[in-house]
Parts: sequence; structure tokens; C-alpha cells
Amino acid sequence: MFAFMNKKLGLTYVATGSISYGILATVVKYANSQGAGTALITFAQYVFAALILTILAWKVTKTRNFKENHELPSSKLKRKLMAYGTTLGFSSSFYYMTIQYVPVSVGIILLMQAIWMGVVIDLITTKGKNSSLKIIGALVAIIGTLLAAKVFENSISFHPLGIAFGFLAAISFTSFMYFSNRLGHQTHVIIKSKYLVYGGFVIVLLFWNFHILHEFNLKDMFKWGVFLAIFGSIIPPVFFSQGIPSIGTGLGSIVSSIEIPFSVLSAAVILNEDVSILQWVGIAIILFAVVLINFRKEKIIH
Repeated sequence: MFAFMNKKLGLTYVATGSISYGILATVVKYANSQGAGTALITFAQYVFAALILTILAWKVTKTRNFKENHELPSSKLKRKLMAYGTTLGFSSSFYYMTIQYVPVSVGIILLMQAIWMGVVIDLITTKGKNSSLKIIGALVAIIGTLLAAKVFENSISFHPLGIAFGFLAAISFTSFMYFSNRLGHQTHVIIKSKYLVYGGFVIVLLFWNFHILHEFNLKDMFKWGVFLAIFGSIIPPVFFSQGIPSIGTGLGSIVSSIEIPFSVLSAAVILNEDVSILQWVGIAIILFAVVLINFRKEKIIH
């Protein structure tokens, strides 16, 4: 009974983190329509995320049982976490640039090319273990992508920069997921997230540089920054780190793919983006591919 409840809680954590990620692009694009610049709101997201996580990390270290259950990161680990966190900053920046050129419903599909990119990395690191199923799943995901991105709809044409930024966002996101899950397990998740966000913040400053000053508006910074910080840079990494150990990486990948339909649905409702039947079919195929890629892994776990 306890194991069941623990797994149910893990599912809730991962689903919540995924939904949190899913709404980001819609909120950014809506903020743009209200006059807020992309450079400013990306900067604001990381400023408030770094500030909130710094405060939370300080409070965590003051708890009674902290030293019994966790270790403070060494200087070397801090540097590594910040270095790996740069991929988080690149992912956010490239993703927010993507939706300046393509609809949110297409932007999330481009970002989720991380599905097959993750398969490629997995095949390399496991030396081709269970390769047949993974390759089939990756190919199915690509087919779904072609449908979901409206490639077969003749009336649709997208700016090449949107496609380019989308793939760069996917590469960055894949790198972040790969690196962030391979170190820092001995320290508290809040402290680990703090240093990852610090690294991301450095990249955001370098990426947007003088555009931040040009777009600076204190009202917009507070209006959008706090929300994006909580839902984009705090809830997802913390909730994933709490939930995935309880349910396993395979099931975690399946549950986290809820981000795709939620993002598309939020864009349709909030931004009135037109989502075709073919797109929904493509999304369904992508979700099927995620299940297919992780099927054998889950079978082994259970």
C-alpha cells in the first residue's frame, strides 16, 4: 500500500512538473502580445528563480536533519552544476526565440525533438542495448512530428529561423536532461537546482546582453518574471527530481510527455491558435512513440 501511494505521488510530481513546463511558451507569447520583450522576461525568469532558490536553499540547510540526509556540494560540484546549467539557459532562450517565428503549437513539437535525440544519446551510452525498439520508437516520433508540425499542410510555411531555433532548443534541452541527471544526487534537490539555475542565468545574461537594458520595464519584470520563474525554473526540476526516482525514468518519460498536448491546448485556448486534426494525430503518434521507446524498460521494472 505504501509503495502504491509512493508511486502515485511520484506520478503526480512528474505530471505537475510537465504541465508547468507546458504552459511556459503560451505565457511568453501572451506577454509579448502585451508589450513585454522576450529578453526582459527571460532575464526576469532567471533573476527571480535564482533569488527564490537561493532563499529556499538557505532555509533547507537550516533544517534539523539536513546534515544527516544530505551533503553540501563541493566547490568542484558547484562548478560542474553551473556548467551543466548553462544548457538550461540556452534551452529557454532558444525556445522563446522559436515561438517568435512559429506558433506555440509548433514550437513545442520542435522542442520535443528531444525525444529522439535522447534515444540517440541512450543508444550511444548503452552501446545499442534494446536498440531495435528504441530506433522504431524514434522513427515513429519523427513521423508524428511531421504531422504535428503541419509539414503536409500546403498552406503552411514557417520561417527558417523558427525551425533552426527550435532544433537548437531541443539540443539544449536534451543536453540539460542528460547532464543534470548524472550528478548532484548526494545534495538536496533545491541546492542542486540553485546552481543549475545560476549557470542558466549566466547564459541568459550573455545571450540577451544589451537587449535586456533596451527592453527593461520594472512592471513587466515583476508581472511576468515571478510566474515564469516558479513554473519554468523551480517547479519542473524540483518536482522531476522528487518524482522520477519513485516511478523510474521510463515511466517518467511517458508521463512527462503530457507537456505536449497541454502546451498545444493552452495555445489554442489562450492564444486562439488554430490546431488542425492532423496536428492532433501527429501528437498522438508522438505520445505513442514515447510509450514504445520505454515499453521494454517498464516491463523489466515491473
